[in-house]
Amino acid sequence: MSLLQVDDLVVRYGAATALDGVTLAVEAAELVALIGPNGAGKSTLVNTLSGIVRPASGTVHIGGQLAHVPEGREMFADLTVDDNLRLGGWRNGRRGRDTGHVYEVFPELAPLRRQRAGRLSGGQQQMVAVGRALMARPDLLAVDELSLGLAPMVVASLVRHLRELNRERGLAVLLIEQNARMALELCTRAYVLEAGRVVAEGPAAQLAADSRVAAAYLGGPVEAAR
Repeated sequence: MSLLQVDDLVVRYGAATALDGVTLAVEAAELVALIGPNGAGKSTLVNTLSGIVRPASGTVHIGGQLAHVPEGREMFADLTVDDNLRLGGWRNGRRGRDTGHVYEVFPELAPLRRQRAGRLSGGQQQMVAVGRALMARPDLLAVDELSLGLAPMVVASLVRHLRELNRERGLAVLLIEQNARMALELCTRAYVLEAGRVVAEGPAAQLAADSRVAAAYLGGPVEAAR
């Protein structure tokens, strides 16, 4: 069984179907991208994996600990960096109060640990959001829109951190992104979501070279390419 296995997932908001029979998988220590235009259902999927949204039908199996880095970072602006991090580990007892391993991953945050999160730059806040998720000691990190509102150099630094976490700690990553080019460069395998359906899947390099997937970069319709 995969670390994450989603089968025939359907999610509805009233009469509207947000996810229509989505099936995907993430193996242990794998980097997987989920790309597609705005409104395709990407955030609905990750919110369903995290238990925020309840599916109408289908199954989700998670064979380990999943942690979610939400779109927009969702900092507690009046709390310090350290306090924001500790919120991610509250279920882990005393171990969940030890933020040292996060500062090993993001040494840039160590001098800011007592600063209020609301005073940080967008890139620093995204580091805190990823670090807060790491406090749960996850096997799988679901990152929703890592690059949102950030400069390319900042995004490149965050991508480097994710790659190191995957290589050195075996952390699996499901990266939900509108920046398809960046996501396909980072990940080894990918899915393309269009109007709530998976319309293409396969090795990331293969999808990046597929002319049918190029439309996804522009938010246009994608021809089914299974």
